[in-house]
Amino acid sequence: MSAAIPTTGTDRPGPAPGEDAGPAVISLRGAVATVGGRPVLRGIDLTVGPGEVVALLGANGSGKSTTVKSVIGSVPLDRGGLELFGTPQRKFRDWHRIGYVPQRTTAAGGVPATVREVVSTGRLPQHGLLPFRRKDRAAVDRALAAVGMLDRAGDGVAHLSGGQHQRVLIARALVGRPDLLIMDEPMAGVDVDSQQVLAGILRTEVERGCAVLLVLHELGPLEPLIDRAVVLRDGCVAHDGPPPRGVGQHALPGHDHVHPHADDHHRTTQGLLA
Repeated sequence: MSAAIPTTGTDRPGPAPGEDAGPAVISLRGAVATVGGRPVLRGIDLTVGPGEVVALLGANGSGKSTTVKSVIGSVPLDRGGLELFGTPQRKFRDWHRIGYVPQRTTAAGGVPATVREVVSTGRLPQHGLLPFRRKDRAAVDRALAAVGMLDRAGDGVAHLSGGQHQRVLIARALVGRPDLLIMDEPMAGVDVDSQQVLAGILRTEVERGCAVLLVLHELGPLEPLIDRAVVLRDGCVAHDGPPPRGVGQHALPGHDHVHPHADDHHRTTQGLLA
């Protein structure tokens, strides 16, 4: 029987006193990046430690997705430094240690494919295009079982619901047993059942020591797992610390908004981290 999952991420046992937890899984320092000629990141500092669960929060356009894309290398940094597992990104080669779930999209990108075929592509970073072995097929089955999709393995992804597509993308990220799991808006547009499945998956991954970086608008059912929240605003870090309670876009620290019943020039700032 597995050990009980703690009710909050910060209650999970960490290294013993004096024990070295090892290098940070992600260490992003002074990150500056542009997308389409527009400055998006303006000096981001972000650290994720071994086994830590960090939520990246902020309004649309604050730089959340660009931050995670810079970590996986799809958006180059103009300035700043990035280390993965203690290795500078330019020298990092162990990409199989990182599982990435992009913002929800069609799992096969419009290409006819079965659920099993899509999830199998998650093994490519480990051995390229070499023929699949028995252990690869077993890993695919385990990942599909973890997301409750093993019975749909032979189905075409074109016939799946939005929540099922998301489960397939998560299984693809899990199939390599990553040490770091990065998810960009995994809760967006999925049904309550799929949200609960995701929460259960993350509990299991965290329990085995996987570090997790989540881009979220709201914490929702993932809140008990979150160790730390990093709130972005206009490409800068506005907060790095305990996660806000019941967070929504209008409750993020530093978020300004106009109440419709108030004077046009009257602006209020709500913050959950008073």
